[in-house]
Formats: sequence, structure tokens, C-alpha cells
Amino acid sequence: MIDNPRSPRVRAVAKLAKRDARSETGLFLLEGPQAVAEALSFRPELVVELFATPTAADRYGDITRAADDAGIEVEFVTEQVLASMADTVTPQGIAAVCRQFPTSIKDILRDGTDGEAPRLIAILEEVRDPGNAGTIVRAADAAGADGVIFTGRSVDLYNPKVVRASTGSIFHVPVAVGIDLEVALQRARLAGLQILAADVKGDDLLQAREDGTLAKPTAWLFGNEARGLLDEQLDQVDRVLTVPIYGRAESMNLATAASVCLYESAFSQRAQG
Repeated sequence: MIDNPRSPRVRAVAKLAKRDARSETGLFLLEGPQAVAEALSFRPELVVELFATPTAADRYGDITRAADDAGIEVEFVTEQVLASMADTVTPQGIAAVCRQFPTSIKDILRDGTDGEAPRLIAILEEVRDPGNAGTIVRAADAAGADGVIFTGRSVDLYNPKVVRASTGSIFHVPVAVGIDLEVALQRARLAGLQILAADVKGDDLLQAREDGTLAKPTAWLFGNEARGLLDEQLDQVDRVLTVPIYGRAESMNLATAASVCLYESAFSQRAQG
């Protein structure tokens, strides 16, 4: 059992909370039973190390069995050691170190030349809040999107808060990172996608549903939480849409609005067949 919270190995895991350490090692920290279970179910080859307290190993026997089936050793640690490794204030007894695995933009968009062309993707431009970014990945996964693209000005996909907010969806939906916005928009058009931007200055989203816009293959562009998208960015899209607000709320959280937009597109595309 690893019982020294100041050991070099424990410190190396804890450093993965920092972007520099993640960039240098190509690794990231995965916390909690749900996220670890998703990694073991969908991408076990990415798991480099798996740590658990004895109590958590007993409680989450399905995880230890899945690790054993994948040939991954569960290393026991004390509660204090796990707390030193984890980014969360109250860790749930299980953590893993995984290899980063970004998808290329070519594999997401396929440019209509390799297999079935994509019908729905999300592009995140300067989305800085980790919770929002992770939740949009989760919403894209739930809506059946073909992928998510993080531009270089957005938060790091492997930030522990992004990973937690995705609740394992980073292992389900392809995500490209560090892409220039101009490149993302150009490649999306080459793949046959219209570009829709979510912005408060746009047309009513539900009207776009009625006129058939949302039934077309779409790349949704979502911007910064504080200022949204710049005018020059909005000039590059096919249409700007907004989620209507019927109550007294001043605005909607970015991730909530993005979830509505993605689901409206998914619904319209499936209704069309």
C-alpha cells in the first residue's frame, strides 16, 4: 500500500492538476468511480495507473473486476494519499492516470470522403470555464453528436474540472483540441455542414426549427461565457440563433444554452429521417 502522501510518485500524480505537467507528460488525472468505470469500459488501454483505497475497492467491486479483466493492477493507497493526489476536496476513493487521446479534426469531420459524413458537431471558441466545457462535451455525447472541437483559446480538455464535468463522455465522443477557429470553420464547410452560432443577438431558435434550418447537417459554434462571439466571428457563420427566454432570467448559462441547441438539432435531424 502507498502510504506516504509526499512520495515522488504521489507528487507526480498530483502535478497533473497543472497544465504544464499534463503537456510535458501527455497524461491526465481521472477521478471518481463513474469516470474510471467509463475509461475501463470504453478505453482501458489508456489507463496507465489505477489507485483506490481498500474501502473504495470493496464498494466498487465492478471497477476492480473490470480492471482485472483489462490486466490493470489496482494499487491500494491510504485516504490521505488519495486526497493528496486528487483535485477534488472530497475524493471518492478512486483515481486513475490516463494517456491523453485527442482526435484529429480530420477524423471528426472526415470531409465527406471517409465513411458517413458528420451531421452534428460542436465548436468551442474561447470557452474558458471548465464546468461549461465539460458539460458541453457531455451534452454533445448525449445528443449523439459526431464530435467536439476545442479551439486553441478554449480551456484544456484534460483540465480535471473539464474531465469531471464530462462524467466520462470524453471516452465516448471524439474531441479535437487546439484547433484554429478559421480552420475549424473551413473544414466544417468542406464536410458539408452549415455553421450556426449561438448568440443573444440571433434569431429565435424555435423559428429555425420551424423553417427547417435545424434539420440540416450542422456545426454549432459556441463562444466565450462573458462576451460571447465577436462580430467578425459571427460574420463567418451561416446564421446566428438564440434560445428564447420566456421568463425573467437575464440570460442562460452557456452549457445550458448549448445543450438546448444541440438537442434541437438532433431532434430535427431525426424527425426528418
